[in-house]
Amino acid sequence: MREEPTGRDGPTRRRYLRLGGAVVGGSLLAGCTGGNDAGSTAASATDTATTAETEADSEASEGESETESTAAGESYSVSMAPMGEVAFDAVPETVFTRLTHLAGMAFALGRGNSVNAMHAPNYYDGVWNQFTPRLDGVELDWSGLYSSWTPSKEKLYELDSDVHLADPASVFAEDNWGMDDIEEIAENVAPWFGNAYSARHQEPPEEWADRYEYYGLWEMFERVAQVFDAGPQYDALAEVHAGLLDTIESDLPPEGERPSVVMAMPNDFEQIYVYKVTNPGLLTAHTRPLKPVEALGDGVSSGDAIDIEGLLEADPDVILGNGGMAPGTDMAEVRQNLEDDPVAGQLSAVQNGRVYAQAARYQGPILNLFQLEMTAKQLYPDRFGEWPTYTEGPYPELPEDERLFDRQRVADAVNGEV
Repeated sequence: MREEPTGRDGPTRRRYLRLGGAVVGGSLLAGCTGGNDAGSTAASATDTATTAETEADSEASEGESETESTAAGESYSVSMAPMGEVAFDAVPETVFTRLTHLAGMAFALGRGNSVNAMHAPNYYDGVWNQFTPRLDGVELDWSGLYSSWTPSKEKLYELDSDVHLADPASVFAEDNWGMDDIEEIAENVAPWFGNAYSARHQEPPEEWADRYEYYGLWEMFERVAQVFDAGPQYDALAEVHAGLLDTIESDLPPEGERPSVVMAMPNDFEQIYVYKVTNPGLLTAHTRPLKPVEALGDGVSSGDAIDIEGLLEADPDVILGNGGMAPGTDMAEVRQNLEDDPVAGQLSAVQNGRVYAQAARYQGPILNLFQLEMTAKQLYPDRFGEWPTYTEGPYPELPEDERLFDRQRVADAVNGEV
């Protein structure tokens, strides 16, 4: 794929994008026409990166993708469940999203500021901008965008996006959305291209079950990169990711020396939402490769709410504080409250000073790189270097010899300088 998108004037580009939407709309009720049975997978210059992701992600699917040449005047198509094959004739410029793993993919490809909608935009603008200071020349502004967790059809017409990086099955599951509405937006505005239930391998609505597949984070990112004709940027970032996984996998301690871990933010001691760290899905793409011991037993599911006594029963060696890097969260205060509570103070993670901040579970590729690095240091400081005591503010500026991946290479990829 070429690095530079095919240029077109606005009306012509929109007309062809709507034709692409019609391809999707025609397949929504009839099945994934030509999608999951595509005869060949788009070639990648980083087969080793794809292999590394497949080995690291037990949920890696067998779904294939197909991209035609994007030379001037020629269309191209990209396949992903549950949409099937989606046709484009020009690279999308304005981007609707819901969940931030897909907004984060647009950001990783230098199109973060092309996003016009997302879930909790002001919150996630703050989270993502804890990392941009470590990437030279990378800027992002999601503040004030349309908050799209429960999107309205009328708003999608108003936004008039070039692509909807959102799972049509998950939008269908919202109130006031039917299959006809999904098809209408695909035909009259722009195609859908997203997959949400790979987050935790949840069951999609039964109307979509026969066409659904689950993808690893970087598998999905490769397909999104094809939508934006951004193969060189994907290849550069996938190479960094593969190298980071190699660094981690080559120096993991023996299983018996790994800590037990839970992801939680214990602010309200009566209702603590806890998440398992080895479950399949996008949400554990930064913890699963580190192969920690699961602190929560089979009686607790990821996303359950427990009280502080239940957390003490699990008694993890490490607590990863979900959302602890969000602006406004004071990790020093979080730790002090835990130490002062007569029950929470008994937790091994609290007594040993191993309550750490994390950023976001719905991570895109760039956050995944940083969170892999930070979590490796948090779990295995003897192997990967100490993690600084974090209280608030941007991602710490680590000395160059203590970094596990090349920031400049990542910044260059985001900025299209590859």
